[in-house]
Amino acid sequence: MPWHARLSLDLTFENHKTTARFEHDGPLRILKSLYPEGPAICHNVIVHPPGGLVGGDVLDVSVHAGAGTHGLISTPGATRFYRSEGPATEQRVSLTLDEGARLEWLPLEAIAYPGCLALNSLRATLAEGAEMIGWDVCALGLPNANQPFDRGSLTQHLEIPGLWLERSRIDASDTRLLESPLGLGGHKCMGTLWLACGTPITRERREHLLEAVRTVLGGEHGVQVGATCPNPRMLVVRAVAPLVEPLMALFQQIWATLRTQAWALDSTPPRIWKV
Repeated sequence: MPWHARLSLDLTFENHKTTARFEHDGPLRILKSLYPEGPAICHNVIVHPPGGLVGGDVLDVSVHAGAGTHGLISTPGATRFYRSEGPATEQRVSLTLDEGARLEWLPLEAIAYPGCLALNSLRATLAEGAEMIGWDVCALGLPNANQPFDRGSLTQHLEIPGLWLERSRIDASDTRLLESPLGLGGHKCMGTLWLACGTPITRERREHLLEAVRTVLGGEHGVQVGATCPNPRMLVVRAVAPLVEPLMALFQQIWATLRTQAWALDSTPPRIWKV
């Protein structure tokens, strides 16, 4: 029997503190709301107890960051799209930021198991003065376990209405996409990281942030990566790698750099949860 799990998280700013309240249906909930950086920044850990999605399962996550709040959302483990012999599985994420809110969306990777039929989508809307740092990372198959992504499909959809739209469908039978140097070039992991703003940022600030990020990209990390500002409200980093670990490690460095350079936060942010 497929699960349809829903989680609604609401962040409000009360008495100089970001407070989290949530409602849920099915096996999807907030494990912890923590304050390792003080009361202004609320860290939330989303858990899905079954550990993965099988045919017909749907995860539906919505986050509302109220005016002036600052939330960080992570997961303790990867999202696993398992093999399906019938209906597709789906994860839907909706993020809404009110005026002046800050949100960090930092889940661990999604893993597309051989034979999966999966849709992974994220949609974010930002009001005036709101800013968010987020990433989306996907691994195809289980290369360390010698399980290649040789059947099935994964559709990825990232959208900030009027600002950014990225959609791809990766079919295991599409060897030209998977192996061609004009496609993934044989890499098994891909990721997008972004800083998005509800208000256009100055050219000077964009160039400063790009230079700070490109300084991180210059290291020896084994990841093919590039950064750009496609419009006055976004900075985007795109990357591919043979394995997920070096890509996630690089993205964590970029995240720490952006927190410092864009928001003047601590240069040594707390760790991302992982079990």
